[in-house]
Amino acid sequence: MSFNHREEHIDNGMMKLEVNLDDTPGEWLGYLMDLLFDKGANDVYYTPIYMKKNRPAVKVEVLYDQKVHEDITDIIFKETTTLGVRFYPLSVHRLERKFQKIMTKWGEVTVKKGLKNGEVVKSSPEFDECKAIAQKHQVPLKTVYQEVMRAVNDK
Repeated sequence: MSFNHREEHIDNGMMKLEVNLDDTPGEWLGYLMDLLFDKGANDVYYTPIYMKKNRPAVKVEVLYDQKVHEDITDIIFKETTTLGVRFYPLSVHRLERKFQKIMTKWGEVTVKKGLKNGEVVKSSPEFDECKAIAQKHQVPLKTVYQEVMRAVNDK
């Protein structure tokens, strides 16, 4: 599945699924996340919560295109201990995205830019590239980010 972010738009075909898990081992959650992303989830996240009788639990939230709803719910039922899920449609406002290569003293880093009405409102260096530079050159990750953002702002 590919997502078109070449232009700013409202995506009305999205769904959000929620489930509270108080008896699913934590080790299973990472595996669950991988399966959900493999089936087309746009985002998966966990929030610590407390349920009745003050039991600690995790709320799993999944954002996805409605076309993969059956696949997502199948995974949730097969891979967790839940007996039910909540889901509802939602709209997502997506910014236009452009990518720019920025040269640093350690090498090139890709910066993702978010545009609203044609104007850049967000810039974010690609994490994996910054991490590789930090490890290779033995510099703090935050230093790499600062250098990249300094170069972005100088342009």
